[in-house]
Amino acid sequence: MSTMKKKIKISIQGASGYTGGELIRLLLNHPLCEIVSVSSNFNSGKKISDIHNDLVGDTDLIFSKEIDKNVDVIYLCSGHGKSSTFLKNTIIDKEVRIIDLSQDFRVDNLFEDRVFEYGLPEINKNNILNSNNIANPGCFATTIQLGVLPLISVNSNSKEIHTHAITGSTGAGLKLTQTSHFSWRNNNVSWYKPFTHQHLNEVYKTIEKKYNINFIPIRGNFSRGIFCTSYIKTELDIDSIYKIYFDYYKDHPFTVVSNEEIHLKQVINTNKCLIHLKKVEGKLLITSIIDNLIKGASGQAIQNMNLMFGLDETTGLKLKSSIF
Repeated sequence: MSTMKKKIKISIQGASGYTGGELIRLLLNHPLCEIVSVSSNFNSGKKISDIHNDLVGDTDLIFSKEIDKNVDVIYLCSGHGKSSTFLKNTIIDKEVRIIDLSQDFRVDNLFEDRVFEYGLPEINKNNILNSNNIANPGCFATTIQLGVLPLISVNSNSKEIHTHAITGSTGAGLKLTQTSHFSWRNNNVSWYKPFTHQHLNEVYKTIEKKYNINFIPIRGNFSRGIFCTSYIKTELDIDSIYKIYFDYYKDHPFTVVSNEEIHLKQVINTNKCLIHLKKVEGKLLITSIIDNLIKGASGQAIQNMNLMFGLDETTGLKLKSSIF
C-alpha cells in the first residue's frame, strides 16, 4: 500500500449537478486530494458554495469555464454523451488519469489511445490498479451486480433473474422534468423503462449474457438511495449461499453481507452496499441497497481513484449513514 504524502491534484469537468456536488464534498475531505479546478458551462464565475449550498464555509473555489489540465486526475461529470465529446475536443496528456462518471465508456471501452476499465472494484480490482482510465459504473448496475454476481458464479439451475429496484429522485439528475417535480413525485410511485433500462447493457457485458435479467426500475418518493430486490431459483440451501457471499466479498470493505434484514437508511451518505439473503422454498430473494450518489456514483469514483494511486481504497470514504 502506498505511503504517498504528496497530494493528488484534481480537476472536475462539469460539476453543477448532484453527482458533481457530492464528488466535491467528498474530495474536500479526502486527506490526500487537492481540487485544482472545477468547471461548469452554466455557472462559471460563481462560487461553488452558491450552487452547492452544503459547501458553504468549506471552500472558496469558483467554477471556471474550462478545467486546468495540468493535474493528476480529471473527473468527467458532464453527463451521458458529453464525456466522449469533451475528450474528442480536448488535448490531455496520456499520463493524466481519467475517471468518467457517464455511461460513455462502460460498454464500448476504447477511445482513441485510451482503454477504459470498468470501475466496479468488487469484480475488477486488479485491472483498476493498473489502469489510467476508469468507466465508473451506473447506480442501478452497481446495485444489481453486487447483489447477484456471487450466486450466478456458481448457480446454473435457472437462467432467469427477476429484479425490481426503487430509486430516489436524485437518480434522475438535477435538470427538472415532469416526473421530478415535488408535486408529481410526492406520495407517488411509478415504473419507467421496464426491461430496457440502459444500465442493463453494462450488466450483460459483465455476465456475458448468460442470464436474462427482467428488470423493472421504479421511481420512489424520496431523494436518494436504491433499494433493489432480485430473485432467482436455486437448489442451494441458505447456509451454503451465505458462505458463497461471505467468501466472495471477504476482501471488499464496502460490500457487506448481513444476516439481519436491511433497510435503505443504513447506506445513505455512505459508500457501502449492504446485501441480505432469504430463501423461500426454491427461490432466493437477494436484497441489495446503496446510496445512488455515493456507491452508485461519486464515492465509487473516489474508491477507484484510491486504487489507481495505490492507496487504501477506504481512504476518505469512511462515512457514517444518516440513519435518523
